[in-house]
Amino acid sequence: MVEAQTWTTRRMSNPRLDSTATADHEVLDIPVTPTADVRNSIYNVGSHLSPNLLTALIIASWFMSNIGVLILNKYLLSFYGYRYPIFLTMLHMISCACYSYAAINFLEIVPRQHILSRKQFLKIFALSVIFCFSVVCGNTSLRYIPVSFNQAIGATTPFFTAIFAFLITCKKESGEVYFALLPVVFGIVLASNSEPLFNLFGFLVCIGSTAGRALKSVVQGILLTSEAEKLHSMNLLLYMAPMAAMILLPFTLYIEGNVARITLEKARSDSFIVFLLLGNATVAYLVNLANFLVTKHTSALTLQVLGNAKAALAAFVSVMIFRNPVTVMGMTGFAVTVMGVVLYSEAKKRLKLQLTTH
Repeated sequence: MVEAQTWTTRRMSNPRLDSTATADHEVLDIPVTPTADVRNSIYNVGSHLSPNLLTALIIASWFMSNIGVLILNKYLLSFYGYRYPIFLTMLHMISCACYSYAAINFLEIVPRQHILSRKQFLKIFALSVIFCFSVVCGNTSLRYIPVSFNQAIGATTPFFTAIFAFLITCKKESGEVYFALLPVVFGIVLASNSEPLFNLFGFLVCIGSTAGRALKSVVQGILLTSEAEKLHSMNLLLYMAPMAAMILLPFTLYIEGNVARITLEKARSDSFIVFLLLGNATVAYLVNLANFLVTKHTSALTLQVLGNAKAALAAFVSVMIFRNPVTVMGMTGFAVTVMGVVLYSEAKKRLKLQLTTH
């Protein structure tokens, strides 16, 4: 912080204004223009909160946004009767693009980064295609299977990540890491066989969503490797979201018909749909913002641990809200899968520690 100038420092020849000869309250301060950091801290909401309380509020917001978007998607697609998952995903992307632009350019939550080359643009476009596939499949699956089963399948992401990392980069993990993936697979097989509302199409598209999410993480690590091309997660979202919306537009028009006209007609008869869609799209962006804030105030490992807890909590909340039937065997399978993910995370952490020490 820049210290304020005083007449003492500017006119040391005047004994009456000498700091050694006067009381502190007699020194005349000349205000200076505050720096950018000082100006931003004035408007920083969390500046008046203790670090622990701020972190707790951010984590609570992360849980609420992640579970909230799942519940809203499920309600819209399965219970409200809005059966347009591609158009809904496109609204999410438009929302993320608009909110990201405002957050980066006006609120300045992170410095703005620019796409520097056509090659980098094509790499981000490729990621956007995978991103679209993953999100559309995830939203589509909620039409056919319960949130609890959706989350159980989603917990198998590390399994697909390990497969794609081996197939694409020939990266081999330790035996301990692969062993930890066994309960991940066994648990989901157990949960699938005992799921009362099992739907094959919903199961397959949810597997596609989970695989797409894993593929995106692997491909992103390959494509954006150089320091010049690396983008902050919020800047990456700023560029990926509008690309994803443009990719989804022809698909929603071809597959879902004139969905915009249908939505407008529905809004005239039931204005609640406007609130649902706007709220859903906003929460979809808040999920990404909460991910960034949790990583910033804690760590990527904490985000990984919270992801495991979120899956279990989201399953519980959805059962309480939607009253979908569950079985003891299904809950056991879910628990085994989550346990396997925890073992996998611990094995990866130990492997990374061994590599750094050697």
